[in-house]
Amino acid sequence: MNASIIDPLQGDFPEVIEEYLDHGVMKCIAFNRRGTLLAAGCSDGSCVIWDFETRGIAKELRDKDCVAAITSICWSKYGHRILVSAADKSLTFWDVVNGEKLSRTILQQTPLLARLHPGSSIPSLCLACPLSSAPMIVDLNTGNSTLLPVMVPDMGNGHAPASRTKSSDGSPPFTPTAACFNKYGDLVYVGNSKGEILIIDYKSIKVHAMISTPGCAVIKNIVFSRNGQYLLTNSNDRTIRIYENLLPLKDGLATVEEMNRTIDEQDGVEKMKTVGSKCLALFREFQDSITKMHWKAPCFSGDGEWVIGGSASKGEHKIYIWDRAGYLVKILEGPKEALIDLAWHPVHPIVVSVSLTGLVYIWAKDYTENWSAFAPDFKELEENEEYVEREDEFDLIPETEKVKDSDVNEDEEVDIVTVDKDAFSDSDMSQDELCFLPAVPCPDVSEQQDKCVGSSSKLMDSNHSGSPFSDGAGQNGLATNHASSPLEEDTGGTRMKRKRRPSEKGLELQAEKVRKPMKTILKPSGRLSKIKNKSVGDVDMSNGVYKDDVSDE
Repeated sequence: MNASIIDPLQGDFPEVIEEYLDHGVMKCIAFNRRGTLLAAGCSDGSCVIWDFETRGIAKELRDKDCVAAITSICWSKYGHRILVSAADKSLTFWDVVNGEKLSRTILQQTPLLARLHPGSSIPSLCLACPLSSAPMIVDLNTGNSTLLPVMVPDMGNGHAPASRTKSSDGSPPFTPTAACFNKYGDLVYVGNSKGEILIIDYKSIKVHAMISTPGCAVIKNIVFSRNGQYLLTNSNDRTIRIYENLLPLKDGLATVEEMNRTIDEQDGVEKMKTVGSKCLALFREFQDSITKMHWKAPCFSGDGEWVIGGSASKGEHKIYIWDRAGYLVKILEGPKEALIDLAWHPVHPIVVSVSLTGLVYIWAKDYTENWSAFAPDFKELEENEEYVEREDEFDLIPETEKVKDSDVNEDEEVDIVTVDKDAFSDSDMSQDELCFLPAVPCPDVSEQQDKCVGSSSKLMDSNHSGSPFSDGAGQNGLATNHASSPLEEDTGGTRMKRKRRPSEKGLELQAEKVRKPMKTILKPSGRLSKIKNKSVGDVDMSNGVYKDDVSDE
């Protein structure tokens, strides 16, 4: 209830919409490793890269051969490459800095999701999840693809033939299947239509372990946290489940193979389940017990402490935020537009969501200004208080007083060579990582410059010779004061001069001119003696006479 009082660190998550990005109709988004660049795929087949610090467009990748909507975007480990999948069954591999298309691969089915191999700095392999086919490993250099098994075979050799794709209950051969690499890319985790998670060695196309989910429903999404310690699944039973990864982050394949060799008393499916229980352990389950809604695009926060999921209901833009302990901490409500994609910033508490209309909304934390933080000895008061000065507050400090010795050891050597590890502990410091794109200034259009020069020259000529205001003033016999004319200030002419303030003598002359017409109106009445005794309210301003004068007549 009082989470903010119990836990002072509670609430490090976004709260309000800070800004929105608009560029065509965007369909999907992805941050680079550091969160400095945001890539968005559009419905016209283009890919736009935003500088997330300045909120400006840094690069636009457009392929003339692709005019279909983008279905997914994936950055390489160090941000030099981008893989884009489109609805025209294509996979396009881009060089981000040069904006060049490195390769284009056409698949048999439309890829709903494509992920680059996370273990290499310049990847050539990707994992694709087609619409109505099994997940596959695609070589971007050669275009060759290898199907992965989606069902556990009955035989004990661990191989799944490609023809064995239809289930025994007569269901369709394939449903959209989710798959992802682990942190270093030596294993692939596949979620199938029976609610099973398969751990596969993609090189030998062998299923090493199997984990059954409690709901046994179709797994729609499967995502690893950035540190590789937790696995998230989104199933058709409207439940998001978090599994703890029990395998080591590195050499996970060797560990699984060792488990299979040590377990000899079992065989087939039971052996895979036993190995699977040593690979993943169910940690938490998240669901809305009241509305029982489906979830879309669930993911982890950058540090893995928070879990978010978007509402799949039409006409609402809601984002649910849970902590890893399983408590719902916040519901973000956006505009009345359906949500189609989500992404959490890798470093900051920022969430980016994509609406059905193609806008990208940036959710950030609502910070309150605390000006007293700039002065540590400053005390902030909520109400006025009577100040009582100290006895020695305004005493002069003698110069002979010794300065307190600091605790800093001046003889200690300072190491300025060693680089501290940041949050990205697996970064290779020898690899040049792409964090920002060079800004290319856009030159002004020459036609607009000519128009501006022509309009300014016409304005100068009109002010000197052919000005309609000067001609009209000369015809009427009125003198034109260019120095004090407010007209020049409004039109933005070249002679921009301020209007002078009249002197006190000038103000007296203006007041005298205002008083003279009143005297001329009152003189014909012949009753100047009554003017001094009458108030202003007794004057009939329409006729210039007093009310008493009319009544007496």
